[in-house]
Amino acid sequence: MSGTEVLIHLLGGVALLLWGLRMVRTGVMRGYGGRLRQWMGRHFQSRLAGFFSGLGATLLLQSSTATTLMTAGFVRREVLAAPIALGVVLGADVGSTLVVQAMSFGISWFAPLFVFAGVVTFLTGGETRRRDLGRALLGLGLTLMSLKLIVAATEPLRESAAILGVLKALAGEPVLALVVGLALTWLAHSSVAVVLLILSMADAGLIGLPSALGLVLGANLGGTLPAVTVTFGTRDAARRVAVGNFAFRLAGCVVGVGFVAPVADFLGGLIADPGRAVATAHTAFNLTIAIVFLPLLGWAAGLLERLLSSDPRGEDPSQPKHLDPESLQAPALALSAAERETLRMGDAVETMLKDSLKVFVGDDRKLVAEVSKRDDVVDRLHEAIKIYLTKLSRETGFQSDEESRRSMEIIAYTTNLEHVGDIIDKNLMELADKKIKNHLRFSQEGLDDIVALHEEVLATLKLSLAVFMSGTPAMARKLLEEKVRFRERERAAADRHFERLRDNRPETIQTSSLHLDVLRDLKRINSHLAAAAYPILEQTGALRESRLVAED
Repeated sequence: MSGTEVLIHLLGGVALLLWGLRMVRTGVMRGYGGRLRQWMGRHFQSRLAGFFSGLGATLLLQSSTATTLMTAGFVRREVLAAPIALGVVLGADVGSTLVVQAMSFGISWFAPLFVFAGVVTFLTGGETRRRDLGRALLGLGLTLMSLKLIVAATEPLRESAAILGVLKALAGEPVLALVVGLALTWLAHSSVAVVLLILSMADAGLIGLPSALGLVLGANLGGTLPAVTVTFGTRDAARRVAVGNFAFRLAGCVVGVGFVAPVADFLGGLIADPGRAVATAHTAFNLTIAIVFLPLLGWAAGLLERLLSSDPRGEDPSQPKHLDPESLQAPALALSAAERETLRMGDAVETMLKDSLKVFVGDDRKLVAEVSKRDDVVDRLHEAIKIYLTKLSRETGFQSDEESRRSMEIIAYTTNLEHVGDIIDKNLMELADKKIKNHLRFSQEGLDDIVALHEEVLATLKLSLAVFMSGTPAMARKLLEEKVRFRERERAAADRHFERLRDNRPETIQTSSLHLDVLRDLKRINSHLAAAAYPILEQTGALRESRLVAED
């Protein structure tokens, strides 16, 4: 076999390995991600319980990175304390070694069975969790097949003097081997895949045990980098979890690199199979880190908080808190994340509404600028939610028409919230600025009407958010009934304004167009908020197709 053929076979084997692991993770997350999160949430009472939760989750997902990012999401949402979260990632690291252990037992002959079972289950599963189970089984079969392919592809390399010379150099340079292992893991974004590759090369006799152990150390350190890069640039608690995991591994590698040679000699005399020796060393390394650091997690969490404390100016409110990338593998989880982010968007709109009234009442020009900044927050959150759900639809897809419909409802509702923000910023604040510049004052009766309508809009916003989350027809009907009542009150307020005009009230004459424009904008805002009821009532057949009266 030529060198080019060897390279092609090796690259194909590695690609199949990465794809198989991804299919397992995707199948588990799509079909069982919600239950997995609930199970993890119930077992977060202590550091030790968190450790075993992380271990179990990683055995299912076959990715410690996925478990770490999931845990970081819990911490970001303040569901999980930092010490327990660090225990979870320690468990995830040990769990990934058990995946390697299972793969190292020479069970590649199971691969065709897993592939067959996976294909049959996938094709007969319809749109159910059975289909996702089939995807996971198929991924497991492809992973086992890839290991056999990698071993076969690397066998001819034992006859290459150049390759053997390069790999032999790693035996006497554990630091260099560590760096190479780290680089490989960074490129592959999977420490499990890289350790399995190292294991296969050791089984093929391509590398000695000292080289393999150095590479494994690098793979362990490199496996923490994806979570660090995902949280890079933030200063929240989620980043501290990722950096803490990196620090634990770094400390272990600094100490472990000096013991590569004696450990290799010890394992070589104890275990005849090089692959099993590599897997054993991998597990022992992670277990040692867990045993050392589990009692110190409280201290470690405090140190990380001091070193990576939140920005004293506060976190950027325009940055999404709940749009977890890992949740995209499970549509139900992703939709739940988008709903929670929409509630944050609603909170920002509520603040804008409250501040807008303060501007009209107190002529506070500084507050006008604050409202404008808050509108930027609303715009960015809207864009982030829209991109997140579009990515969910394009890359993962939905498991039911109900999920697809809910995605469209979220996009429609956030668009209405964004329109409300624009009306407040571009219209109401422009009117307020005009009032301040020209030193205008509403009549007391006119101001009272504006305040009353404004309070009703705030109440509508709260009801609208409740309808958006609950989806109950009764609340949706109440929301539309409130819209009708608001229209009547707005019309009555306009009529009272015209009465004051007929009475030649000076303040009313000076602020007439301003007053009517404010009423109009409040009515527009109320209509956008009430739109949350339409999808729910349309689905139940409680809406007419048109408000027009049919001609005779």
